[in-house]
Amino acid sequence: MAIGLRFFLMFLIALLLENCTTPQGIRKELAGSATRREELKKDRSSVEAASRQTFYGMASYYGEKFHGKPTASGEIFNMHKLTAAHRTLPLGTVCRVTNLANHKSVIVRINDRGPFVNDRILDLSYEAARQIGAIAPGVIRVKVEVLRLPEN
Repeated sequence: MAIGLRFFLMFLIALLLENCTTPQGIRKELAGSATRREELKKDRSSVEAASRQTFYGMASYYGEKFHGKPTASGEIFNMHKLTAAHRTLPLGTVCRVTNLANHKSVIVRINDRGPFVNDRILDLSYEAARQIGAIAPGVIRVKVEVLRLPEN
């Protein structure tokens, strides 16, 4: 029984270590503490590799209901600016978001947390959604390319 338990624990540890190298693992690290971000700054190659990440998923938008309210970054949400909410990317990250249905793209800055709907990866401001044709459908399939991580 002890050998079976050891084997199971070794398998579990190997599985956890494997997940540390996935893009999601990198995103979680980048969203971590200020100390971790400082370590990544020292190793420019790690930061540059992380800034080149691309991911796909569903995006929605938010607007009037949240206009004038504080975002996770502390700034006031302005539905007419080119911003977005993401669950884990560092606040201040700049991304190119492309609507895969029409290939229109927009550059946004992550200034909020969300979306809080399981099947979505990004919440765009009203203006960002308008520019890439996402208002009528409400939810669109997107490609998100990280262009620049925040300096701080």
